[in-house]
Amino acid sequence: MTSIDISILNDAGYAEWDEYVKNHSAGTFFHLSKWQYVLEHGLGHKTYYFVARQNNKIVGVLPLGHIKSLLFGSSLISSPFGVYGGILAESAEVAERLEKEASQLATRLGVDVLEFRNQKEAQNGWLTKELYVTFRKNISDNDEENMLAIPRRQRAMVRKGIKAGLHSVIEKNTDNFYLTFSESVRNLGTPVFPRKYFDMLLDVFGDDVDILTVRSQENELVASVLSFYYKDEVLPYYGGGTMLARNLKGNDFMYWELMRHAITKGIRVFDYGRSKKGTGSYSFKKNWGFEPTDMYYSYKLIKAKELPDINPLNPKYQMFIKTWKRLPLGIANFIGPYIARNLG
Repeated sequence: MTSIDISILNDAGYAEWDEYVKNHSAGTFFHLSKWQYVLEHGLGHKTYYFVARQNNKIVGVLPLGHIKSLLFGSSLISSPFGVYGGILAESAEVAERLEKEASQLATRLGVDVLEFRNQKEAQNGWLTKELYVTFRKNISDNDEENMLAIPRRQRAMVRKGIKAGLHSVIEKNTDNFYLTFSESVRNLGTPVFPRKYFDMLLDVFGDDVDILTVRSQENELVASVLSFYYKDEVLPYYGGGTMLARNLKGNDFMYWELMRHAITKGIRVFDYGRSKKGTGSYSFKKNWGFEPTDMYYSYKLIKAKELPDINPLNPKYQMFIKTWKRLPLGIANFIGPYIARNLG
């Protein structure tokens, strides 16, 4: 049998890597090679993008990012800052080789844990968490059909936004988005990412990223969402609203407008993204008629004795969250990026 050669992705291999990802049934937006640049230059993390070849042909890939933090420890993740990741391979043998390479790298780096964010069960014998689900649904190319597919109570929220005179615009800069997003995450007690990260997403991914911003009838800023486009899917990934959003049903209207915009681009799958079980975002997405699908995140302990639990539901972070919610927005936006860049 032909040997399997493992190498590290370089500039000359980006197009070939992305072609492989897009042709693989389990490939996702977060497997794309451009994330390597974003992780290294936008957030300052070292990456290791493994390529498996047989007969000089790609037969598997594994993107990895090393998140190293004094506050949150050291992890090797596929893929950090993404909801999906893990190995893409043509065979179990190739997958096993890539997994072995990742494990050896994790040991050399001395990380606490190696993490693969799989959509399906993959790593035998690894630890898992039953924490996350994802929400995905096929959508029609007809606005009325999509409206009627929303359960009645949630559909009423969307119609309230329409009656209130809300309107949307597609933007290619982060000015309005960052205002709404930073305010929303501060109100949730979460540090905000640096603005240059979002600027880089727009610059690096081009037409595969856009921002939809909602304004009131009086043209006041209400809500904004940054979305990823991958093949026939849209992923509303970072979103937030101002204080006006609650009364005007701005978030409901925003996602409806994104759905309408997406179908003009030929999109047929609306990926509402990851949520933690038992949270408000989980309930919100269920209310839209989306059914949760379990995520299969796999963990291999390297130096750690137990699984890390870095999430807002962990009681030990409650005091931090309560304090962060009370910070003036300017201070939160100044300090937040130094923390958020390590929350892979």
